[in-house]
Amino acid sequence: MKKETILKLAGGAVVGVAAVGAYKKFVKPWQLQWGATAEEVAQAMPGDEIVEAPVLTATRAITINAKPGDVWPWLMQMGYGRAGFYSYDLVDNSRRLSAERIIPELQFLKVGDAIPTSPNQGLIVEKIEPERLLVMTIRGEKTTLSVTAMLNEVEEGKTRLIVRLRLNYSWGVRRSLYFQIFEPGDFVMMRKMMLGIKRRAEAIHEIS
Repeated sequence: MKKETILKLAGGAVVGVAAVGAYKKFVKPWQLQWGATAEEVAQAMPGDEIVEAPVLTATRAITINAKPGDVWPWLMQMGYGRAGFYSYDLVDNSRRLSAERIIPELQFLKVGDAIPTSPNQGLIVEKIEPERLLVMTIRGEKTTLSVTAMLNEVEEGKTRLIVRLRLNYSWGVRRSLYFQIFEPGDFVMMRKMMLGIKRRAEAIHEIS
């Protein structure tokens, strides 16, 4: 191997290590608490008990200028092959555009129902309180994931959407790949989803 090639590879490795270090120190703490207050991050939420010893916890939040009742229908109808996830449809909805309207026939979720995340996998509804709380899980041989979406009306006509993710993943190469690749990807998709819900709920609220 030529000296120039070795130097290029070594330089690339150094840059890669520096990038990972910068992500862990600066980006990761920010994205795991994106939009959330210290109180929201610290508070216990329904669904926390499902993953007792998480290797990853994220609490993200956003203020929506609409009542919980105007936000709730967008949560109820989300899912692959349903209304989508209001995120990057090319990635999580097979290029089908997420719904821009409330779909009445998709407003009936109950405990035990599945919210598809792909053709072969889905989140299972664990708890549901209309216009307030939706707790979902994925339970596998090596993975347990809980996702809690909570709506809190902070003042008249304003709602805080708080989403908490807790994950337990067995050690191994796949877990290492998750933290290096899928963890940042999860934030990108979740942020887009929350912004998408905000835009849609506020638009409907303004019309009504």
